[in-house]
Amino acid sequence: MLPDLTQYLWIAWIVLALVFIIIELVTLEFTFLMLAAGSLIGGLGVELLGGPWWLQIALAAALSALLLFTIRPLLLKVLHRGQKPELTNVDALSGMAARVLAPFIDGFGSVKLANGETWTAQADDHSAATFEVGTRVRVVAVHGATVEVAPAVTAPPSERNSDDG
Repeated sequence: MLPDLTQYLWIAWIVLALVFIIIELVTLEFTFLMLAAGSLIGGLGVELLGGPWWLQIALAAALSALLLFTIRPLLLKVLHRGQKPELTNVDALSGMAARVLAPFIDGFGSVKLANGETWTAQADDHSAATFEVGTRVRVVAVHGATVEVAPAVTAPPSERNSDDG
């Protein structure tokens, strides 16, 4: 006759929580920490109180979901307090340096951004509408698939040579 394995469910809950904690140590996003807490409080807690296996799973899942949607956002907010949000995708292009690849004709040309991407460019309203090939510019704004560029501000020679040592 097979033994009743439900008497060993407490071991499964502890192992599951430890696996979640190990994964959390790698990811550091508080997701698996909330799953571990749900497993320990919901699953192991109901197991120790003598509840059936289906109630253990249901309570562990419900508690994990509750922690994920309530406590995790608060923890992330506290963790990232005072940090400037990291700009990505198109938002990161504003202010980026570029070099003119094709001469500007009627205010439009082509530039290669500092990240290696080639974009169609438009001269901004405050600059001359013609840039020669190789001219350094900076991105002012992004309009669809076109970047708006202005002449790059360069430091005076005395400031550039001060870093040479």
